[in-house]
Amino acid sequence: MTFKTIVFILAGILTVPAFYAQNITDAVRYSQDDIVGSARYRGLSGAFGALGGDLSAASLNPAGAAVFTSSFMSFSLTNLNIKNNTAYYDGLDSNKDSYTEFTQIGTAFVFHNPNSNGSFKKFTLGFSYDKTHDYKNDWAAHGEGVNSIANYFLAYAQGKPLNEISALQNESLSRAYSEIGYAYGSGHQQAFLGYESYIIDPVNSTDENTDYISNISPGTFNQNYIYSATGYNGKIAVNLASQVNDKLYLGINLNTHFINYDRITYFTESNSNVDSYVTDVDFENRLSTIGGGFSFQVGTIYRATDRLRLGLTYSSPTWYTIEEETAQAISTTRIEENNSIDQVIKPNVINVFPSYDLRTPGKFLGSIAYVFGTKGLISFDYSYKDYGSAKFKPNNDPYFSEQNNIITNALKGVSAFNVGGEYRIKQLSLRGGYRFEESPYKNGVTVGDLTGYSVGLGYRFGNTNFDITFDQYQRDQDYQLYNVGLTDAVALDTTVSNITFSLSFTL
Repeated sequence: MTFKTIVFILAGILTVPAFYAQNITDAVRYSQDDIVGSARYRGLSGAFGALGGDLSAASLNPAGAAVFTSSFMSFSLTNLNIKNNTAYYDGLDSNKDSYTEFTQIGTAFVFHNPNSNGSFKKFTLGFSYDKTHDYKNDWAAHGEGVNSIANYFLAYAQGKPLNEISALQNESLSRAYSEIGYAYGSGHQQAFLGYESYIIDPVNSTDENTDYISNISPGTFNQNYIYSATGYNGKIAVNLASQVNDKLYLGINLNTHFINYDRITYFTESNSNVDSYVTDVDFENRLSTIGGGFSFQVGTIYRATDRLRLGLTYSSPTWYTIEEETAQAISTTRIEENNSIDQVIKPNVINVFPSYDLRTPGKFLGSIAYVFGTKGLISFDYSYKDYGSAKFKPNNDPYFSEQNNIITNALKGVSAFNVGGEYRIKQLSLRGGYRFEESPYKNGVTVGDLTGYSVGLGYRFGNTNFDITFDQYQRDQDYQLYNVGLTDAVALDTTVSNITFSLSFTL
């Protein structure tokens, strides 16, 4: 009985690769948040750090909950529309998607101090849920490239002995894929898929061989790439806030975070190049991610005058523990003696990676707002987040240490500002806002700057408010297809538009 067979018996249907798959893309993805929440909050493009009186505002600056004069509840529904324009070599595509979901719900209970002479005028206890980032996205790209998927498999195969990336005699491909992953890691699995699908061949057919060549001849390749993702980041916050005398508001949020992210990518390539042994490739990858984390926020709002408000907030890093699973399949068509032969490798194996820790960057927020009595207000927020401080853990893991160095060298501190205003006409409120956020990448190309705007309406009838907001933001990025070999990028122009409805009322 071979070592690999013993490992397979212990592993069952699951493999636990020895190598990690996390990289800078994951660090950026889970460090980002968005302007989500109530329609009033979104109507001012999130410029609420010195205001309050809104549950999503309290999620931004916990002192904002102390502005409530009575207990309060709200919930919000958002219709999200995503448009992606893609360019890959000579190919142009446009993709649209739309769906509706709850994005915010919460309540705040206000307790007034019965001692009117006390320094603490009131206390607030709040509970809220906010979706902080949405991952749902679907797009496709196509083009005639000059870099074959064969280079992806070659990059993983070179330097690896043939007996570590191939099936044993009479061993099923599914069993071999599982055992190789468990014994050697995901990199060996990629080399295995390339070899067993005939995309690559060894220079010498011996177990010790470590050099490989491509069975796909150089030339041009018709390539298609489909990306489909679902999931979101969510935050449940417990808020404690208090008004001190007549000018100062203090607050703290204790936040529980959770991640649910699923992604499927499909890649196809075909060619009619001279002497090309393999003419068609279909490559499928699935990723499923779940995780949980904790963070806190402390904030203050100071009413400098009856009209001028100042706010300051510190949001701690989020300490995540994340688990990931992957699954793969590949099929090829090759030409042998003028016959077309299909090769399909669908292991039906779930690769379960060891859980890992991720610390996302903290954020500082400074805010200023001017209130025009009962007529309206204008507000400005500035925030700073250093994406280069994101860290995978444990620090003594060589792979994570390498990735952390990449993060430090490639990512930077990001400034963002939000400005919003509100004008009231009796029970009617008119709102608008603008937002800007720098790219987290030092090169400014991998992911570009974000710009967005918002317009909204609110109407108060009695103790109930109904609000509606339209907001939109746009961001460009170069999406790299694979991390090695086929590193060509799709130019991705994404525009996200939202219509948010909120109903809120005093209790």
